[in-house]
Amino acid sequence: MAQVKVPTVGESITEVTIANWLKKDGDVVKMDEVIAELESDKATFELTAPQAGRLKIVKQSGATAAIGELICEIDESAGGERKESSPVKEEPKTATPKAEAPKATGGVKEMKVPAVGESITEVTISTWLKKDGDFVRLDEIIAEVESDKATFELPAEANGILRIVATEKTTLPIGGLICKIEITEGGASAPSVKSPESPASVPGDKSYATGHPSPAAGKILDEKGISASQVSGTGVGGRITKEDATKAQVSSGKSEASKSAAPVMASSGSRNKRNEKMTSLRKTIAKRLVSVKNETAMLTTFNEVDMKPVMDLRSRYKDKFKEKYGVGLGFMSFFTKAVCVALKEFPAVNAQINGDEILYHDYCDVSIAVSTPRGLVVPVIRNAESLSFDQIEAEVVRLATKGRDGKLSIDEMQGGTFSITNGGVFGSMLSTPILNPPQSAILGMHNIVERAVVQKGEIVVRPIMYLALSYDHRIVDGRESVSFLVRVKELLEDPGRLILGV
Repeated sequence: MAQVKVPTVGESITEVTIANWLKKDGDVVKMDEVIAELESDKATFELTAPQAGRLKIVKQSGATAAIGELICEIDESAGGERKESSPVKEEPKTATPKAEAPKATGGVKEMKVPAVGESITEVTISTWLKKDGDFVRLDEIIAEVESDKATFELPAEANGILRIVATEKTTLPIGGLICKIEITEGGASAPSVKSPESPASVPGDKSYATGHPSPAAGKILDEKGISASQVSGTGVGGRITKEDATKAQVSSGKSEASKSAAPVMASSGSRNKRNEKMTSLRKTIAKRLVSVKNETAMLTTFNEVDMKPVMDLRSRYKDKFKEKYGVGLGFMSFFTKAVCVALKEFPAVNAQINGDEILYHDYCDVSIAVSTPRGLVVPVIRNAESLSFDQIEAEVVRLATKGRDGKLSIDEMQGGTFSITNGGVFGSMLSTPILNPPQSAILGMHNIVERAVVQKGEIVVRPIMYLALSYDHRIVDGRESVSFLVRVKELLEDPGRLILGV
């Protein structure tokens, strides 16, 4: 019995997630055949069988395993090659008991939308990983469900035949019926019926993996704006691999065809249209933005910061910082530290309205806005006031990576007291950031541009960033908002104050 453990896949990677099993429990696998996809916080890897034999899965899809932890076993005594060379007459004998093994009990398990968070009232069926009529096992992942804040995996609640009620892109309230499972005793009957035909050897056959991208491939396609239906998968079972997604291009075939068929019209450009249903996340963002404008007295105050002192300090020590702490020294740690100091001095900016009361916070939970293919998410850096520069940078990287991979938990996105958003990474010069309720203020960073400024009576060129503080005037007065932003400016233009705490 060969034990297959999580291989070492990188220096800083300590655990992986079983993204997808490409073979089922009990399948006979060949040596070096790809049997699963492992996903870390940085990339997706393929797991190959170290020898031929019968597969016994220990860790199910969606489970997290540490480096070196056992995830499956391969029984070489099962004779993977023997099964292929066995006489055809013996195949019905092995298939017959399997076909008779599952027995309908008459019971039906109704699977309903679970409660996935306090503020979540509905979800959307994002993707079905199993088809209607498929046999599913208890705790096997059968679908992905998307809320306005995160994506969740839906495990089967019984062994049996799947009957889908809510199709993909259907939105359901909490408690709504998703599917039914006709409970059976024993294993799956469908594979044993198909076994004489050796479906795995027939390239034309399709499975649930056909046309579905791997996690890494899905991320690449989202960034390119390409639908999975436009890409041919070369992976096992027709699955779209990372290489397929990398090679995929925005459909230029149509334009090529139009040039050859109607060269005169090609110069006028395409006039295609399409309607796409809004995701739950996008609908919730729209509702929240409108409610903020309607329910708060939002104002914005501006200032500018000479970023030269921070940039000089950063360029002087960034290599040693990276060497010592293993993370890059960015601007976010400076801004987060400056904000925390200013929030302590002006507590109203860190407070929120709670009915007829004002709720003040003695800590700084700073939310950072992260742009993802699915929309804007705002994970939280907890107790940022007590973190060092390297701890803040590490937390920013961790949360941003999880946000872009769609793996943020509800807890990681709730409870912030103040927000920072950086439109400068997209080239924004100036903007009025909108509040993230129930918070009362948000700081907007912008791009750094060399501008002519007057210092000590002389015109000099300095790297200038415009800052914007949007705030709820119901709780934050103009004096406090302006003073807060001036304090942030002072700390950034003299970063030694951040280190000395003055």
